[in-house]
Amino acid sequence: MQALIQPKSFMGKGLSCIADSRGQVIISPTDLDPFLQLDSIFFEDGDPETVQDIQQMREDMRNHRDGVVTFSAVNGMELILSYNAMQAFDWVLLTLVPADLIVSEVNVHISRMFRIVVGMILVPFLFFMAFLRTYWNHRRQLERFAFMDPIAGGINHEAFGLRCRELLSAQPKGTYTMVSMQLRNFNLINEAAGSAEGNATLRYIMETLRRHLREDEAACRGEGEHFLLLLRENQPLDVQRRLDEMLTDINSFNQTRDTVYLLTFQQGAYLVEDPDLEIAVIEDRAKVADREHSGGGCVFYDAAFTKRLQREHDLNAMFRGALEQGEFQLYLQPKVGLEENRIAGAEALVRWEHDGEMIYPSDFIPLFERNGNIRALDFYMFRRVCEYLAQRLQENRQVFPISVNLSRQHFRTSNFLSRLDAIAEGYRVPRGLIEFELTESIFFDDQQIKAVKESIREMHRYGFSCSLDDFGSGFSSLGLLKEFDVDAIKLDRRFFLGLSQPKAKDVVACLIALASRLGVSTVAEGIESEEQLAYLRQLGCDMVQGYLFSPPVPAEALEDWMERFMKESEERD
Repeated sequence: MQALIQPKSFMGKGLSCIADSRGQVIISPTDLDPFLQLDSIFFEDGDPETVQDIQQMREDMRNHRDGVVTFSAVNGMELILSYNAMQAFDWVLLTLVPADLIVSEVNVHISRMFRIVVGMILVPFLFFMAFLRTYWNHRRQLERFAFMDPIAGGINHEAFGLRCRELLSAQPKGTYTMVSMQLRNFNLINEAAGSAEGNATLRYIMETLRRHLREDEAACRGEGEHFLLLLRENQPLDVQRRLDEMLTDINSFNQTRDTVYLLTFQQGAYLVEDPDLEIAVIEDRAKVADREHSGGGCVFYDAAFTKRLQREHDLNAMFRGALEQGEFQLYLQPKVGLEENRIAGAEALVRWEHDGEMIYPSDFIPLFERNGNIRALDFYMFRRVCEYLAQRLQENRQVFPISVNLSRQHFRTSNFLSRLDAIAEGYRVPRGLIEFELTESIFFDDQQIKAVKESIREMHRYGFSCSLDDFGSGFSSLGLLKEFDVDAIKLDRRFFLGLSQPKAKDVVACLIALASRLGVSTVAEGIESEEQLAYLRQLGCDMVQGYLFSPPVPAEALEDWMERFMKESEERD
């Protein structure tokens, strides 16, 4: 029995014995000495607090309750005595343990648990920090892709809109001005130096603009070579001063160049009087003013622009109904072949007649170019041309090639030529009777030039021909003539306004000779005088078009003109 109550824990330093409920030792360990003093614990006076604890212990033992008592031995050692009631014989198991041993073991357990808890906290924390780092790196990458301009640097158009909304919301109305700046002749830079140099130019401009911005202002590159700025200025003179400073800085690179090349911009601005307007509306108003820029200072949006915008809104609203009602009329302007002095072709032009009012192309063509309606209008007019040719073929009348203008918008889609071919096939119109006129404005970057090249090849595969309209109106026309396999060029009317000057005559003569050598037909447009006509005959120009022969006339009236023209020609002969 003594062996059974020998201590198995507390590193062998604990002692146990069995006593009755009065504290008399019944069974003790082999070393009885530590318990011989229990009588003094139970029956002698001592520390009042200890006496109170002992009295509580004696009461617990009589009532078979468990408990713990802490007291000091004679030698001053702190001891812990636990008592546990036993079911048999009204006995109690007493266990005596040094207090410092309990504290030591508790400290060991606490230290172990502390390390475990720290580990449990630290490991997830490290994982969480690693996750946060990955998340923020990923977010920064997404923001860079979503909100940064990869070509010009700085924020992109989407981020610019968010920044503008933030700035406008924080200040009273009339604090800011939206500025639109468009780089002129950017296609020349791309053509002469390549797209890489063009992109470098855009980056240089953007960096320069950003240097001139204050903390509460913003700038971005819009589409292509278009830049937008939100300046904290509300007076036109202050806006113009800021823009002049920026443009001077942009062109400062010329100080180290032998040949000066100025970067010039169209400039338009809108004082933001209503900060609650959509950012797109605010930008559009600055762009509307930008398009009115013809040199000199910045153009500011005003009430007249509002009236025109309302007019444009009305035209947009009327467009679909006008198509369905056949309000767009086919007009033709004849081209006269100089060798045979007879009609050699015609150009298809559009007029819009609404409720007895004639709406001219200058009122709606630029608008439809911007909003994309021009594509639907081009298909509609092409169908009208095919109807006209099919009718003349059916009536066995003279037919001649008709040139149709194609908007640059078509070259952003991949199947427009197949649709046009299907329309011509539906009317059984020979493809050689259709010529597509392309303007220089469609060639605005390398990617577009490649697309147009392929489109011209596809036109020829279908059997259509194509011409380059307004040739000479831009500085890159000769380069385009080298790049594209066109069938004809239409010399811009500005060439013929100054034919009294020898240099102007020489330029026209060289262009016609060059075209002839390349196997390209020439059409002189805007011819209004006999003097111009005589000079073009002398140079061997193939065709002329202009008011000297006829203004654009309704398609159904062209037959009457042809009869009169043939009669007059015969009389002259």
